[in-house]
Amino acid sequence: MEVLGIDVGGSGIKGAIVNIENGELLSERHRIPTPKPAKPEDVANTIKEMVDHFNWKGKVGCGFPTPLHHGRCLTGGNLHETWEGLQVDALFAKVTGNQFSVVNDADAAGLAEMYFGAGKGVMGTVIMITLGTGIGSGIFLDGKLLPNTEFGHILYKNGDIYEKYAADSARKREDLSYDKWGKRLNKYFKHMKLILSPDLFIIGGGVSKRLHKFIGKIKVDTPIVAAKAENNAGIIGAAVSAK
Repeated sequence: MEVLGIDVGGSGIKGAIVNIENGELLSERHRIPTPKPAKPEDVANTIKEMVDHFNWKGKVGCGFPTPLHHGRCLTGGNLHETWEGLQVDALFAKVTGNQFSVVNDADAAGLAEMYFGAGKGVMGTVIMITLGTGIGSGIFLDGKLLPNTEFGHILYKNGDIYEKYAADSARKREDLSYDKWGKRLNKYFKHMKLILSPDLFIIGGGVSKRLHKFIGKIKVDTPIVAAKAENNAGIIGAAVSAK
């Protein structure tokens, strides 16, 4: 079965046609910059542009970078405050004419890895952490997803959240070396280890292919591996969510 998978990020919206039986991309990945500001109408029009690029008439699975409850946006996340309360799947369906399934972007990336990648067949607690504009999280117990966790919003200090301190956007914004950034991530992963005691961490997002540059600074005894699908995990998992 083929599904168009779309991964909405803070800086770019990526899409490809996916074989959801084996997780393979059946088309070249297409990327469009996320509108600035990322208001609902502008993002919806960009989603339509993506659907039109593939001349796609079928189901669409979409990973979305905010907390969701049955397709309804709970906060604007790193997009725009005007998303709060909107039914995202209904908005995209109205603008494109396609049937949409919308899932949190980190949950989508986790689904891809649990079905086809680094988490396949792993029992116990597996945590997917995506490092990008923010810190996304997906948690799985014996292969089953507990949706809509927001572990990037764990408090760090002085009321700030870890996302602002340790996301890849913080590394870029403060021009941190990978060593210095890795030390920040070490604090985050040690905290995650303390409160959840996972059996495996999977790191996704664009930096997953550069894990070797900072993994040495993360001193936890839980295995940490890169997402096998790397930055395509969100696209693949979004497509799987529409199954």
